[in-house]
Amino acid sequence: MDADLAMAIGLVLGVFSVPSLLSALSEARTPRVGALVLVIAGGMIIWAISQKPGGYTFAELPAVILNVMARYLP
Repeated sequence: MDADLAMAIGLVLGVFSVPSLLSALSEARTPRVGALVLVIAGGMIIWAISQKPGGYTFAELPAVILNVMARYLP
């Protein structure tokens, strides 16, 4: 897995974990799954940043996601 793919998957997982966290907290439940997904997303993002020399800037993130989509989606 290359760093761009890990960054894109980590960002998508991070975004998708927020509704799960908010739903669990609003219903006074423990947000186990949302928290686990958020930790996994954070780990993937940190790994991707550590693997790419110079890291990522916020301006590069849309291009990274589009490049990953262009590579892996038909």
